[in-house]
Amino acid sequence: MTIIDHIHLRSIHVEKAIAFYQAIFEALGRGPEVHTGRDWLELDGFYLDQADNDAPSSRIHIAFIARSRDDVQNFHAAGLKAGGKDHGTPGLRDYHPGYYAAYLLDPDGNNIEAKFDDGAA
Repeated sequence: MTIIDHIHLRSIHVEKAIAFYQAIFEALGRGPEVHTGRDWLELDGFYLDQADNDAPSSRIHIAFIARSRDDVQNFHAAGLKAGGKDHGTPGLRDYHPGYYAAYLLDPDGNNIEAKFDDGAA
C-alpha cells in the first residue's frame, strides 16, 4: 500500500506545466486518464494548478513508475519536446541493480523522474 494520498504542485508557469505533464503521462501510458481544466491538471492524486504570482517555485523530486525501459525513454523524449529540460538521460543507475531511469526538470524546475526496475539487468 502506498503511503502518499496525493501531491499538489502549484506552478507559476501553469500552461507550460500542464503541457509538460500531459506529455509525460501520455508517454507513460496514462494519457487518457488525465483530467484538465483551463488552469489545472489531475491524475490519480497528482494535482497541478496556478500558483499565486508572488509565490516562489518549489523544488521537489517526484518519481513516476514506468512499465518498461521504452516507457522511460518515451517519457524523456516527450518531456523534452513539451518544454522540459534534461536532468539525466535514460539509463541504468547504480542505486540498485536494474534501476533504469531518466530525469527532467519541469517548467518550474522540479526534478521529475520516470523509473523502471528491471530485474533482468
